[in-house]
Amino acid sequence: MIQLHDKLFKPFLSEKEILDAIERMAKEIAVEYEDQTPIFVGVLNGAFMFVSDFLKAYPHACEVSFVKLSSYQGLTSTGIVETLLDVPDNIEGRSIIILEDIIDTGRTLQKLVHLFGNTKVKEFKIASLFYKAEVYNGEYPIDYVGLEIPNKFIVGYGLDYKELGRNLREVYQLNQKHMINLVLFGKPGAGKGTQAQFLKEKYNLKHISTGDVFRYNIKNGTALGTLAKSYIDKGDLVPDEVTIKMLEEEVDKNPEADGFIFDGFPRTVAQAEALDNFLESKDMKVDATIALEANDEVLIERLLERGKVSGRSDDQDVEKIRNRFDEYNLKTAPLKEYYEEQNKFHSVNGIGTIDEITLRLTKVIENL
Repeated sequence: MIQLHDKLFKPFLSEKEILDAIERMAKEIAVEYEDQTPIFVGVLNGAFMFVSDFLKAYPHACEVSFVKLSSYQGLTSTGIVETLLDVPDNIEGRSIIILEDIIDTGRTLQKLVHLFGNTKVKEFKIASLFYKAEVYNGEYPIDYVGLEIPNKFIVGYGLDYKELGRNLREVYQLNQKHMINLVLFGKPGAGKGTQAQFLKEKYNLKHISTGDVFRYNIKNGTALGTLAKSYIDKGDLVPDEVTIKMLEEEVDKNPEADGFIFDGFPRTVAQAEALDNFLESKDMKVDATIALEANDEVLIERLLERGKVSGRSDDQDVEKIRNRFDEYNLKTAPLKEYYEEQNKFHSVNGIGTIDEITLRLTKVIENL
């Protein structure tokens, strides 16, 4: 097992398996082009190791050139393929064989076909070392395939995760644990903090309280804390992108966690969308949002009792408590609708003993 940035990767393909596949491809292509001098065009950055070993295995005369395209950031494709290094010169009337490191959705391949489709080459073929058949759109034929692989994120042998891992001689697969990511809702006094403590211990989750994260960053004078404080001091709301960046740092600090409990965020639909986008960039998602529901009068009694110990003025004034409830209802209603549309909203009765409430929560989680 190796770690690159915040992700763990496990062995998938040995160097021998890769080199055997390349040698087989080189022999297959050599049979067809024995009487020609083809131009092999490598697609950077990922194919540089593949091109090097392929040329060593190719027994006849040939030329080599490169193009450079990009569509990936982290674990996911942006869907926008950029041309960073254009097609080589003097290819009119020549046989061109593209050497791709990996073909998955086909977006990059589509761009390649369009690039060479505007030239007067004799013929144009595609050779890919790795091929994810189950996600390829099938728009263009792939002439030569080294190894067909499942739709898992891989690194090594030229392939990277955030620019790390290209120099590995073997290929590693993302070690995807069954992660549980929860958003926890609840009015003041509903017991979110208490239940989050039980859940994080039971399921090896990291509890991320937005309030705690803000206080930590501001107290320690981090760059994000200083930025957040500059908004707070002016009486402005801290922009969502600052909060998301803080949450991202908390997630990155805990690569061994089996999931996360987000407490205090999101508070708006825009924040929920931002959280979804952020988690998707980490190859993660919100699995469930759980609201601890309780009668207002019961919660008021709880908060008044808590106020005797906590000393918090907003726990000692019934009118202030009801105002906090009204604010919660106002903000949570659109979020409830947002997560209900995704079939991710769960309401749990928050009245009873701590153990009874924990049991209700675990039943929801066990069914995910």
